[in-house]
Amino acid sequence: MSTSRPMTIPLITADPAADEIRRQGLRRMRTIAVGLLVLAAVVYAATIGQDGVLGFVNAGAEASMVGAIADWFAVTALFRHPLGLPVPHTALIPKRKDELGRGLEEFVGENFLQEDIIRERVTSATVSERVGRWLAEPANAQRVVDEVSDVAVIALGKVRDDHVESLIREALVPRFRDEPIAPLLGGLLSETLRDDLHHGLVDLALTELHDWLVANPDTVTEILGERAPWWSPPSINERVTARVHLELVRWVADIRDDPEHDARRALDSMLGQLAHDLLEDPSTQERTERLKERLLDHPQVIASSVSLWNALRRGLTGSLRDPEGAVRHRLLTETHAFGERLLADEELRARLDGMAADAAVFAVERYGAEVTTVITSTIERWDGKEAARRIELHVGRDLQFIRINGTIVGGLVGVLIHAFSVIIH
Repeated sequence: MSTSRPMTIPLITADPAADEIRRQGLRRMRTIAVGLLVLAAVVYAATIGQDGVLGFVNAGAEASMVGAIADWFAVTALFRHPLGLPVPHTALIPKRKDELGRGLEEFVGENFLQEDIIRERVTSATVSERVGRWLAEPANAQRVVDEVSDVAVIALGKVRDDHVESLIREALVPRFRDEPIAPLLGGLLSETLRDDLHHGLVDLALTELHDWLVANPDTVTEILGERAPWWSPPSINERVTARVHLELVRWVADIRDDPEHDARRALDSMLGQLAHDLLEDPSTQERTERLKERLLDHPQVIASSVSLWNALRRGLTGSLRDPEGAVRHRLLTETHAFGERLLADEELRARLDGMAADAAVFAVERYGAEVTTVITSTIERWDGKEAARRIELHVGRDLQFIRINGTIVGGLVGVLIHAFSVIIH
């Protein structure tokens, strides 16, 4: 039975010009390392069998050759078989890249993705101060607002009517059906009455009603006249309806102008009782739920919701597109003010930096393993020879210093060993 192997993929050269510079540097350092080996070989050949000072030179040259060849073997063995010979434990990167990848994954996870390190780095970065300083510049704040506005306009334009209708029909309406609305309305009405928020609405309604009664006396008398007895003389009906209209106007005006009017108190009492019944009375709750079901089943609910969304979208889009629009102006003001506050409020900066550190730690704890796994999975898909070639291209120039240092240090050690030999003999 065949077993599947992970597909190898070639490494992509991101910058050919930079790679060419690296290649030239690698060749130059190789030439220097080889040149030192050749120089040591020439000196060694020229001083064979010499005594005295030349004996020291010969010993140093011999040790330099040994050090140069040993370090050449060590460096070359990382990337390929030296001289093409399949010597054990050579060509380490092509043959053991998967193990190296797993080791690198563990190294990154154990030494970089630790809570203390991440928290210290995020905090020391003073992100909030940098953001505040950047946003405090009017040009930068304007850039943020322009970008946000453009993205918002594009996003709003992507939302079609059928998207909104589907959201309402498939997500919101079922949710509203399952959620009891009577306790919600009762609690909202209770809070409204407690804070006297309804008085403004009552004042507005009374003002509009009074103005309408004053402006439409004929309509009022016509409505009242339709309720008059059939046997009543028209002249009497006209005087009665006119009087009723006048008294109605006065009554509404009295309620409008007197915050302590009995009608207002009665309305408050009625609304308070309604709030109580919505919270406590099963009969009222049942009637409210039936009304909710009737409203949700009415097709005009969805159509009206879509129309409301379209009106809101047109208003937002128009204001966001207008460089002098109210929304953009407000966004610019708030963005600039936020930047200045970040610079002035040290406590706010500390709180935001702490939140950023918490977010980074949470992300690492939750997704750190997946992030480091990318290292292993990516390296496993690399072609071994190509990986060795690319790694050598990036670090091979520095590795040539090992060969150069081996040549020099080997020569010095050879001189010391020869000196020790001379002393003890």
